[in-house]
Amino acid sequence: MTVMTEQQIVNARLLTLRAMLKLEMRGMTRSRAPSAYSMLKSMGYKGSREVVLAQLDKERQEILTGVMLPVA
Repeated sequence: MTVMTEQQIVNARLLTLRAMLKLEMRGMTRSRAPSAYSMLKSMGYKGSREVVLAQLDKERQEILTGVMLPVA
């Protein structure tokens, strides 16, 4: 059985929202749920979709290199 830490859950959520945002930028949308962009905006990200994606790309690189992000 694999147990994920709180930080791993936060990182997995950010990576999932990043993938969702990329799909939204290509035209795919969700029917009833809020968009990934609006969820990220409510989490404190600022700027256009492209700017938010660039921020997430930077955080993704930090996650993959082992630099842990603080839990919000």
